Amino acid sequence: MKRIHLSRRTFLSLFSAALVPGQAFADLFPEISWDDLIPQGVPYGEIVGPGQMDEENDTWVPEFDENARKVNAQLDGKPVKLPGYIIPFDVTPEGVTSFMLVPYVGACIHVPPPPPNQLVFVTTETPWPNESLWDAVWVSGHLSAKAMSTQIADVGYQIAAENIEIYKW
Repeated sequence: MKRIHLSRRTFLSLFSAALVPGQAFADLFPEISWDDLIPQGVPYGEIVGPGQMDEENDTWVPEFDENARKVNAQLDGKPVKLPGYIIPFDVTPEGVTSFMLVPYVGACIHVPPPPPNQLVFVTTETPWPNESLWDAVWVSGHLSAKAMSTQIADVGYQIAAENIEIYKW
């Protein structure tokens, strides 16, 4: 019979996960804030330019400077847990399978989109229920600092969600 050797750290991690599974999962995905998505040294006030009015659509179109597209490369590939609101993209009868995670209610729909480094495109294999679209959520997964364009806005980050849950105040 082959013996398996576990390091003390691995044993303690597995043991604590068995005792407190929710806490062990939380430890795998440290909480970050939207400010963490902006690279150090770039003040939030410097990522949005003056913008202009789109008279035809009666909306304000912000102008983003180069700081708005800068992402925090230190977070690329890191496990994170980020709160936000859902702007659905792919909706099935079972729920939403891809969406934009935004920092505040109505972003991209009722108001101009935030800068790209304040938007996260999320995909999930487990659909998020359609009746919970207006709830604030936590999204946990590995963050990718990879830009993409959508029909709504340019995005600075992506996450393949490993867990989505209601945000508890």
